[in-house]
Amino acid sequence: MTFSEPTTIGMRIDAVIASLESLPHTNPEILYASLIGASLMFSFLVLNSGGSSMALPDGGDADSLNKPKKISNAKPVSSSDEPQPKWHILRLTNYVVTFGFLLSVLKFASNATTYLDDSTSLLQFLIIWSISMCYFFGFFGISFIELDELESEPQNHQHQMLRKPMPTKESAEPPVKVVKMHPPASSAPVCTDPTSFKKPSPSIPSNIKELSNGEIASLVLQDKVKDHQLEKLLDPHRAVEVRRLKVDNQLDSLGRGGALAELPHKHDLDYKRVLGANCEIVVGYIPIPVGMAGPITLNGESVYIPMATTEGCLVASTNRGCKAITQGSGAVSSILRDGITRAPCVRLPSAKEASEVFLWIERPENFQKLKEVFESTTSFGKLLEARPSVAGKNVYIRLRCFAGDAMGMNMISKGSLAVIECLRQVFPNISLVALSGNMCTDKKAAAINWIEGRGKSVVIEATIPKVVVRSTLKTSVPAIVEANLNKNLIGSAMAGVVGGFNAHASNNVTAVFLATGQDPAQNVESANCITLMEETPEGDLWISCTMPSIEVGTVGGGTGLPAQAACLKAIGVKGGGENPGDNAKQLAHVVAAATMAGELSLMAALASNSLVAAHMTHNRKPASK
Repeated sequence: MTFSEPTTIGMRIDAVIASLESLPHTNPEILYASLIGASLMFSFLVLNSGGSSMALPDGGDADSLNKPKKISNAKPVSSSDEPQPKWHILRLTNYVVTFGFLLSVLKFASNATTYLDDSTSLLQFLIIWSISMCYFFGFFGISFIELDELESEPQNHQHQMLRKPMPTKESAEPPVKVVKMHPPASSAPVCTDPTSFKKPSPSIPSNIKELSNGEIASLVLQDKVKDHQLEKLLDPHRAVEVRRLKVDNQLDSLGRGGALAELPHKHDLDYKRVLGANCEIVVGYIPIPVGMAGPITLNGESVYIPMATTEGCLVASTNRGCKAITQGSGAVSSILRDGITRAPCVRLPSAKEASEVFLWIERPENFQKLKEVFESTTSFGKLLEARPSVAGKNVYIRLRCFAGDAMGMNMISKGSLAVIECLRQVFPNISLVALSGNMCTDKKAAAINWIEGRGKSVVIEATIPKVVVRSTLKTSVPAIVEANLNKNLIGSAMAGVVGGFNAHASNNVTAVFLATGQDPAQNVESANCITLMEETPEGDLWISCTMPSIEVGTVGGGTGLPAQAACLKAIGVKGGGENPGDNAKQLAHVVAAATMAGELSLMAALASNSLVAAHMTHNRKPASK
């Protein structure tokens, strides 16, 4: 048996070199240089291929990126999260080592035969190359690959999120339930974040308007652009489109992607009017059908009533009530009181000092001082009353103000601060606990509103001939009167309600509020109503609704939005009246008229036991096929 002689790596290299030198017409130096150069080029391409594979197409909107991607749960790396290595130094080192290695190779190739015969020189070259190769395997490419990857990962991560288009109704798939907690928002609306009044950060790209919506949404998701700055940086319409991309991708990570697909957001709503007045972090708007009830004869004039609602039969029922009232005497409405209220809570060191504040405010000459400072803060507002109440060390000062055609909350709040400052000059120990002490009372059921009123206190009445009750309302006068007594009066008393002696006043109040740009939350007190019905000596029906706290305005708030302004215009009360307060008072009359028409029709349906039949006939869609 024979054994082959072991072959070492060095012997193989020698054999390769000898075979190359034996080739005819071959310059070994050029061949060595070509071989080393090709190897280096190949290694460089291999090491740097990772960075390019991560890149996504730049430009183009998110709509053009149609390949869905899974959203990584890992938090994108951010340069602000923790200290980062000094990548530029490593990159410079790469260049130096590469240049030195290439220089040694070129020097060796220039006289390879001599160096191969000289063991000392060959050893020096091998040491240099060994150190260089160790560096290449250990560090080379890190700054080229890892740095690019770290810099692009958040952008690519967000681009991957934006690649998934917002599905349409036809293409939407059942959402997959995903349990995932999102961190708190990094930005806040203008009204709650004072820092949002500052100018945009200089780190925001100067060419942001030239970026695609998808790219801007990525910047928002990375918190490089604050959400609430979009309207300042872009036009309001485009800001909504960008925000929808951002919000839809956030919802998508919760398994609710495409939830905004059915939410209208095109230019049907003028977002410029919304900005700074009605809503923040806007992503669209809710379309609510608007019906028009009427005409109804109100104080001798024909009026149409716009109502925004999703409750079937409400507009139809109200329209029937309007018809019956117009067929009768028409509605006659009166304003009893007109004044919005605010009740700041102040605190004194002792109950005795609190009582001294109470007595000081009660004096007429002191009220005149408060009235002067209050009215110095407003052009239209007039302080009508200051009524204090004491609870231990606390004093609640219920201020009542005439606010013209505005609903008046901002106006009276500003004036209330001036009143407190005036009191502080007389009572230095007084401290303001809360600008609103809840005796106003705003957006809460409260007996004080029911008894003393807030906003417009309205009483409205009408007489319906018995023939109209029979032909239009399909019931009789005795039946509807008895139903009203046992339901709206006795039944409500049994329930212990406050201001709820009615059938469904809040239905009509809310519908008119939504259509005309009022604050829908104020329907809590605005719907305070007692509905009374009697049979007249002639056998006709007399009906009245007393509503002590209707809070409405025709300027400010949502009244400036185009759709709501159109509804106000339909009523004839858009903007300020010829005399301050005329339009707001007329709107209060209209709200009361709509309420009375709704009460009349619903009570007639209950008296004739036709309510369920009417809803089953008119408020049910046929089964979808």
